[in-house]
Amino acid sequence: MVLNPALILLLGALPVPWLRGWLRAVWMLALPVAGMVVLWSLPEGRWAVEPMFGIALEPLRIDGLSRIFATVFHLAAFIAVIYGLNVRDTVQQVSTLAYAGAAVGGALAGDLVSFFICWELAGLTSVFLILARRTERAYRAGMRYLVAQVFSGLLLLAGIVLLANDGQPLTFNHIGIDSIAGWLILIAIGTKCAFPVLHAWLQDTYPEATVLGTVVLSAFTTKLAIYALARGYAGTDLLIWVGAAMTCFPIFYAVIENDLRRVLAYSMINQLGFMVVGIGIGGALGVNGAAAHAFADILFKGLLFMSMGAVLLRTGTINGSELGGLYKSMPQTAALCMVGAASISAFPLFSGFVTKSMIVTAVAEEHLTIVMLMLLFASAGVFHHAGIKIPFFAFFAHDRGYKVEEAPLNMRVAMLISALLCIGIGCMPELFYKLLPYPNAYEPYTTSHVVNQVQILLLSAMAFTVLMRTGIYPPELRSVNIDFDWFYRKAGPALWRASLAGLNRLGEGLLQPTARLAGRGGRQLLRPLHADGRLAADWSTSTMVAVVLTLLALLLALSLA
Repeated sequence: MVLNPALILLLGALPVPWLRGWLRAVWMLALPVAGMVVLWSLPEGRWAVEPMFGIALEPLRIDGLSRIFATVFHLAAFIAVIYGLNVRDTVQQVSTLAYAGAAVGGALAGDLVSFFICWELAGLTSVFLILARRTERAYRAGMRYLVAQVFSGLLLLAGIVLLANDGQPLTFNHIGIDSIAGWLILIAIGTKCAFPVLHAWLQDTYPEATVLGTVVLSAFTTKLAIYALARGYAGTDLLIWVGAAMTCFPIFYAVIENDLRRVLAYSMINQLGFMVVGIGIGGALGVNGAAAHAFADILFKGLLFMSMGAVLLRTGTINGSELGGLYKSMPQTAALCMVGAASISAFPLFSGFVTKSMIVTAVAEEHLTIVMLMLLFASAGVFHHAGIKIPFFAFFAHDRGYKVEEAPLNMRVAMLISALLCIGIGCMPELFYKLLPYPNAYEPYTTSHVVNQVQILLLSAMAFTVLMRTGIYPPELRSVNIDFDWFYRKAGPALWRASLAGLNRLGEGLLQPTARLAGRGGRQLLRPLHADGRLAADWSTSTMVAVVLTLLALLLALSLA
């Protein structure tokens, strides 16, 4: 019998509420380590179970693509557990482990039914990381998050049912967009991957989670969607343009956003776009680039979210307009944040440089000039809003005089692990490339690539400096920026209320004339029964005899009919 590594996390989360103190901490840290050991002890292959309701299930499949995603999910779970050791909320601790287990299970699922179960389980377990903040805003955001997850799950289920109805096998391999089922599954995955128009749930809900919750959320849902795209839709040309759009439009929102965790949420969509482009290109280089960048993004985006979580914990705010000067009180957190900023900006010797360049090179080899220009613009933009804005406004700009303690030790340890991995991947890419799904001979440190990337970074830094010095850069203001979530948060409810009011008015407009006509007719019919009506008048004897004879004649006719 083969043990699925996902079960170690899922079942291991159950006894957590009954453990206390150091025993709980040791138990939670041991679970992702044990899962990682089991994962790497299994050879490549597929393990099936007995058919259920005529459906053959393969809940465990080990190959290059599933192993790298399952590996980084275990690693993210381990770092998240360390980061949350100071949390005394059982709900968050259990949700973190169960959520990670569901993501691992989805990455290792060999059939669509098993994948659907893990897909839904990930959505249900993760919502508690938002609700755990226990505020009205968090509750409303959690409900909207849950609607998005259920919507995605229903589309995925519909696509699976259509595939089964067509007699196609439910093995989770390439799906494509040649059928309605393929389109439904693509939209389901695209919802969680934050495709344009479908993206609003991400920046709407992630910043409302707890300090730990936002870190955990950043690691699993969207990256599981990237895995699903790489598994089912690699080489789909449409994804190149979808991903290119994803890299560009969030930049404009991130620049004007005041909530720094929301800036990182927009930045997450930007980075997902690079991965989607790589998957759309397909081939060994494209898929390797997407998988590598997903691995690196979990680390450096998690590092940035962890540093902002530490700032929120110590200051009680995460708005850029209210922060600044924290490098004096939190120098270690500031330094670790800058490692994350350098990594996401693709500085040489940091992880983003050796992963994002694979995707850019794959685009260049396909001679997609417009897409290449969009990616270059996006590369400059991400350095602008995530590489500079996040550390600058949180730790250096306009000193607010905060005198706070450094982040808790466990948080700094978690950030240090992520930072070291970001630097290690950037400095020793050849070791990291061995984890990729396909053999990789890519060389990131060529003269042209290093020079081009440094030029982009320098020009972006110069643009930021000029905009700041001239006062053109958008100021940090307490404001609400309108995105597509406006349609379901404001326009949708307003349209619903207007529709109900219109129906009520229409009903009143139709019922009132009908009621008046019915009342008038009823009064005419009942008038003979009134005290002064015809039936109450004195009738002559001859009239009464005529009426009786008429009634008898009718009765006789009916009886003879």
